[in-house]
Amino acid sequence: MGTTERADERFPDPTETDPATGSGTDPATDSDSDSAGGFTTVPRWTRAPLPGTAEYRAVIPDALLAALDHLADHLGVSPASVLTAAHLKVLGALSGESEVIGACVTVPGGAPRPCRLALTTDSWRTLVLDVHRALSALPGPPAGRREPSVDSAGSTTPGPHLPGSAPVVVFDPYGEGDGPADRPDGGGPALGMSVTHREDGRRAWRLRHRTDAYDEDFAARIVGYHRTALERLTADPDAAPGPQSLLGAAELHHQIEELAGPRRDLPELRAHEVFAQQARAHPNAVAVVRGGRQWTYGELDARANRLARALLAQGLRPEDVVAVVGERDLGWTAAVLGVLKAGGVYLPVEPRFPAERVAAMLGRAACRFALVGPGDSDPLDRALASMPEVRVLPVEAADDESLDATDPGVHVPPESAAYIYFTSGSTGEPKGALCEHAGLLNHLYAKIDDLGIDRGTVVAQSAPQCFDISLWQLLAALLTGGRTLLVEHEAVLDVPRFLDTLVLGRVNVLQVVPSYLEAVLSCLERAPRELPDLRRVCVTGEAVKRELVQRWFATGPGVRLVNAYGLTETSDDTNHHVMDRAPDSARVPLGRPVNNVRVYVVDADLSPVPLGAPGEIVLSGVCVGRGYVNDPERTRLAFGRDPHRPGNRLYRSGDHGRWLPDGALEFLGRRDHQVKIRGFRIEVDEIDNALLRVPGIRDGAVVAAGRPGRGRYLAAFYTGRGPLAAADVRDRLSARLPAYMVPSVIQWRPDLPLTPNGKIDKRALIALASARDPAVEDRHRPPGTPTERRIAAAWAGAMGIPAERIGRQDGFFDLGGTSLAALRVAVSLDRTISLKDLTRHPVLADLARLVESRTARPDPPAERRPDAIDRRIR
Repeated sequence: MGTTERADERFPDPTETDPATGSGTDPATDSDSDSAGGFTTVPRWTRAPLPGTAEYRAVIPDALLAALDHLADHLGVSPASVLTAAHLKVLGALSGESEVIGACVTVPGGAPRPCRLALTTDSWRTLVLDVHRALSALPGPPAGRREPSVDSAGSTTPGPHLPGSAPVVVFDPYGEGDGPADRPDGGGPALGMSVTHREDGRRAWRLRHRTDAYDEDFAARIVGYHRTALERLTADPDAAPGPQSLLGAAELHHQIEELAGPRRDLPELRAHEVFAQQARAHPNAVAVVRGGRQWTYGELDARANRLARALLAQGLRPEDVVAVVGERDLGWTAAVLGVLKAGGVYLPVEPRFPAERVAAMLGRAACRFALVGPGDSDPLDRALASMPEVRVLPVEAADDESLDATDPGVHVPPESAAYIYFTSGSTGEPKGALCEHAGLLNHLYAKIDDLGIDRGTVVAQSAPQCFDISLWQLLAALLTGGRTLLVEHEAVLDVPRFLDTLVLGRVNVLQVVPSYLEAVLSCLERAPRELPDLRRVCVTGEAVKRELVQRWFATGPGVRLVNAYGLTETSDDTNHHVMDRAPDSARVPLGRPVNNVRVYVVDADLSPVPLGAPGEIVLSGVCVGRGYVNDPERTRLAFGRDPHRPGNRLYRSGDHGRWLPDGALEFLGRRDHQVKIRGFRIEVDEIDNALLRVPGIRDGAVVAAGRPGRGRYLAAFYTGRGPLAAADVRDRLSARLPAYMVPSVIQWRPDLPLTPNGKIDKRALIALASARDPAVEDRHRPPGTPTERRIAAAWAGAMGIPAERIGRQDGFFDLGGTSLAALRVAVSLDRTISLKDLTRHPVLADLARLVESRTARPDPPAERRPDAIDRRIR
């Protein structure tokens, strides 16, 4: 039991984040040890920040004290060394670090000194002895200089400055005097813990904390962690401390059970069967629209049934993989439903993918069928040249009225495979995530519930087929009697036209990546307009910044924003955070798990970490797919069994996050070579492998770079006999990689920077990505004409670089431009150019000549303008 006392004074914190601006370091997530020697810090945890301080005390059980003293005598160390070892274990659990620097009182009555210790020891015994040696080796204060102390701002004086304003824990195992947390002026660290001597001769933990940083719940938990650490240390000194969790039964139950998504009953049907029910109930309602064409539920269902029967007639068996190749048109909609109705596994293939990548995908998936839409199929033809086992059927078979249009009635169990989405792979080969019908249906109903999709709702389908969100965008409305609006690729690349499409299509629900939402906001800020039917905008695929959320609610009041998080391997989104205003914290939360999904934040041994501590995000439940198709080794590394829920699969995301006091999840980043560029998950190693296969390149590496307030982009650096034409390198990479994986910057260097152990220094390359190559500086010629200067200014604003860095012979993509930066350029130039223009004429001088050649031309007729939309759709 503990007692709580509250004081009126408040510990000052002059570097706190300004909630209005979001400036400064976010104290809630800055938990890394400072590289210059700063103390390890602990994330904040309070549900209701209040000014002042509070105190929490708990008596140390007599039996535990006796065991502690006995172990200290046995090891020949002081009890303070045992107490400090337990404290450093707690500090490591709270910070997520394997090496900690504790602010510890090392002599009775002394000031706190830094004690650095690695927690990766083989036993508690070794940990205690390491602490004893570390404390014994600490020198006394230098002559003529006062001993370092910890002040109220969380810095050592004199000594290293602590990172940001993250709270520091000061530990005093002696408990003599008032201690550093009890200065007369009310100052001190955010959290001070000591072992005090009571009047009755017993000892107790005393924890004093700032109430704007920590609450009583946290204080009770941290005392409990110390007790657990001491109990385990004294019970078995030879056990390894690493795998031992400090969580008590109540907290473990809270994390495993109470933080799970809400329980929701799902229909005993598959997604395509729910759609068929809607088609029977409302056959004449409009189901899908694209441009000037539309299909009713009855028409779409009949076409999907014909395609399913055509596949079955060709010998399709349960769970045979069917590639669907073509544009996102009405036929694509029928093809997806037809594959599912026939019991096949849907594999999307974009017609613009390189032939080599298409072949790799089809081969890895053991694909037996391909449904091909109209248009250019050259990449597919070249990919199939060596794959005679793949049978090709035209999507137009859906229009063959000689085929039976009734449902084929194929039984599809919930655990059957539904689809495969290929993502980037670190080995140089893409990996295909295989998900089941149960996970697909659960995700669709999560979207239906949280985005308010019902009969009459119009959902915009705007994502490319290779992006997993394209599937829910296509199907969610069709399960409720709503309508799916297929937004043409050309409209997505033209923001004003995209907004026209939303308005004329009366779109209610939209999902985009944050970088595209930024382009939409830029357009709305320049030319305000109403979006009268829009109710929900969902952002996903990238970390969304608080500033962007603030801008959204300033521009589009009344339209809620939903931050969505999920992975392809977990049937897409697993967390939703619904907002009607910008959050107070610097980071936008990922939100709580959706229905029937469990999310854990764990350490390297898959044990849940303390609430608020950073750890790896792992997921369990119906959402988790089977693994990577025909790839048992990579499946073994990422997928496993849930130790807390027998029979459930577990997926290790590689993402790091932490729980917030309100039960929402917060994203903290990744610790591997995977990056997100415009919502696409990319293994940089795969691009490295492709780069090294380009003739003339001896060595190379690719990094993800970015500038404040702008999107991230890929930059490739290489060595060889001499520089190659960037366009030639890009063409070589484009033959192997999809467009979103081709670096925007390609730069030759005589040598690459190396780390002390001889590896390529990618941190140095990230810094180089924002610096101009000296070889380019020598050829730099500033823009000469008014048009060139206007375009250069637009480029500078879109990419966040100084205008004086841009020369008339510079290429947009060589400077780091991306397709979204190109959208910003088009908006700032009042649509004088399009993305296609910029792609075909990337050199500044060439683009300026194109613009000048158009100035005397009249506008094209309305019916031929790219933003002309058939207004007959209702």
